[in-house]
Amino acid sequence: MADGVDKPLLTVKRAAKFYGSKLVFKEVSCEVRANQIMLVAGPNGAGKSTLMRIMAGLSQASAGDVKLHLEPEEVAYLGHATFIYPGLSALANLEFWGTMYGLNPSRDDLMVLLKRVGLERAAEEKAGSFSRGMAQRLNLARIYLVKPKLIFLDEPGTGLDPKSLAALRREITGFRSAGTSVVWISHHVHEDAALADTVLALAGKKVDYFGPASGFKPEVETC
Repeated sequence: MADGVDKPLLTVKRAAKFYGSKLVFKEVSCEVRANQIMLVAGPNGAGKSTLMRIMAGLSQASAGDVKLHLEPEEVAYLGHATFIYPGLSALANLEFWGTMYGLNPSRDDLMVLLKRVGLERAAEEKAGSFSRGMAQRLNLARIYLVKPKLIFLDEPGTGLDPKSLAALRREITGFRSAGTSVVWISHHVHEDAALADTVLALAGKKVDYFGPASGFKPEVETC
């Protein structure tokens, strides 16, 4: 267990991002280890989503070194878009995602996943009719299907009602308990920092804080 905890899954060293001549951030360094939740905090426009996309390999840093020490199939990303196909049922969405990862789960296997996220009764409904909360839960089922070692969550609680938000928090901490690390951008930093192991806070186009969540004291609510 100690070896797994000590192994970095992601390392970022002195990363910078420019859009043309506009600097988004610079000199960002951090790492994510096994069985950790890292909360990414900062005000609007600080570059949190941009940094997460770079971490996930979906965008390139303008400078610095960013390394994922995992295979692509061991990483999952859940951003603002839900990535569901509205014309397909919940079951069909999961079946499709399974084929993208070379999996061939049975209907029973998929129903177990849908039950886990509270969507078993909506299994045959077209996903285009789902509420934001239902769509996010279907996305969580997709993540359960592929069993990644590292998950990137970009404000997954946006638009969720309090009950769905509480369920999402349980699922996120459950990922860590199951041995999956999480990099998480949240609108609710004060509450969610208590669930994290480390916090990376961006402000003023640089790292304002990186360290244990217990030592992070935001002066204002970040989002």
